[in-house]
Amino acid sequence: MSARPLWTVDAMAAAMAARQSGAVPASITGISIDTRTIAPGEAFFAITGENRDGHDFVAAALQAGAGLAVVSAARFGDTPASAPLLVVDDVLDGLRDLAKAARARSQARIVAVTGSVGKTGTKDALRLVLERQGETHASAASYNNHWGVPLSLARCPETAEFAVLEMGMNHAGEIEPLSRLVRPHVAIVTAVEPVHLEFFDSVDAIADAKAEIFSGVAPRGAAVINRDNAHFERLRCAAQASGIAHIVSFGEHAEADARLDKIALHADCSTVAASILGVEVTYKVGAPGRHIVQNSLAVLAATSLLGADLALAALALADLQPPAGRGARQTLTVPGGTALLIDESYNANPASMRAALALLGHVPMGPRGRRIAVLGDMLELGPRGRDLHHALVEPVLAHGIELVFCSGPLMRALWEALPPERRGGYAETAAAIEPAVVAEIHAGDAVMVKGSLGSKMGPIVTALARKYSSQWPATATAQG
Repeated sequence: MSARPLWTVDAMAAAMAARQSGAVPASITGISIDTRTIAPGEAFFAITGENRDGHDFVAAALQAGAGLAVVSAARFGDTPASAPLLVVDDVLDGLRDLAKAARARSQARIVAVTGSVGKTGTKDALRLVLERQGETHASAASYNNHWGVPLSLARCPETAEFAVLEMGMNHAGEIEPLSRLVRPHVAIVTAVEPVHLEFFDSVDAIADAKAEIFSGVAPRGAAVINRDNAHFERLRCAAQASGIAHIVSFGEHAEADARLDKIALHADCSTVAASILGVEVTYKVGAPGRHIVQNSLAVLAATSLLGADLALAALALADLQPPAGRGARQTLTVPGGTALLIDESYNANPASMRAALALLGHVPMGPRGRRIAVLGDMLELGPRGRDLHHALVEPVLAHGIELVFCSGPLMRALWEALPPERRGGYAETAAAIEPAVVAEIHAGDAVMVKGSLGSKMGPIVTALARKYSSQWPATATAQG
């Protein structure tokens, strides 16, 4: 967070209908809900979550330098005496009210992103290209839920020229209130895939839930939709039903408004020729993978729709790099040479798993090297879970993955479908398979680790990095 004021306390109190208590500062420099990362001068919001109540950490936040804490009236008596506080009826409602005030005062051009896959990567790419052209605010990490979006919006500086907000869901009805809160000028749906099937009757229902993002689009705003996705027409109709007249499609389809014309996939980047809203553009994408290129079309289309410079945005994509847990790469120093580690441990679903296996298939190896996939369960797939895991045998074989380690009861379906020579090892948990993976890596190998966050694949990446990388811990992965 910047040291400059983000909010005056008087403005915060007015927005949240809050009562001031104690010696509150004139302003705060940021907003936090986590005492582990809070910076001096920030406001700590004591949100009550599923497992923890932020009110239990108010004293720690103030001790760490928080300028004030926002607490509920019901817990006011539990706070330190004379503590600088803003007291509200409900802390999360107060955060939403502050987010509304942030949106009301903002002159930024705002883009919102959702989709079954590619949300965070697309959000990060938008931030990269837009911050070269003006002050840009974007969601931190994957803050895309009922508290993450209000938090991200409330953090938006009044001086921002662009803002990028990510929106996620695993149940119907979750995105609509977020979109109405943000009121984006451009709404992107990257793709609709069989994700969170545990909570939906069909993929059509998932498409409808994603289409909720159109409900809050500002007047004369635009929708950006994947033309190659099977649910394009359903999404387009939903955008029209929401009153959006400007609907832009992207993809390889001949009728796409942001159309991919030529692509050259390389091990660590891609080169692209595309037509973006009628403008021919040739550019390089610094992060590898066809799926990254696909979403770069949406990024450039949105950039143009926001009024930013298309050529400068295309140039900036050369600097795009995958973050930890989402494709970050690391060189491992192993006996006899080096190996490549690809960290995809943050999340997984059938579409992203296929994309990651395709990416591994393009990675060059050293002499006698092997392509190794270490795969954990893809969660929230409902009754189709076993079949969707079993189906991964096709991309494993198609992309020349020599060895596969599987962990989790669902991933056993893939393990049983693999030819014997492709089986590296199986265990019920990631922790149980970890020693076998660490022991297996040889010089020249390329190893990719992927699974849903709940599958806890991140520690395997950590173990490999700790044992074999001289860069550890500077390049430590995001933990699962």
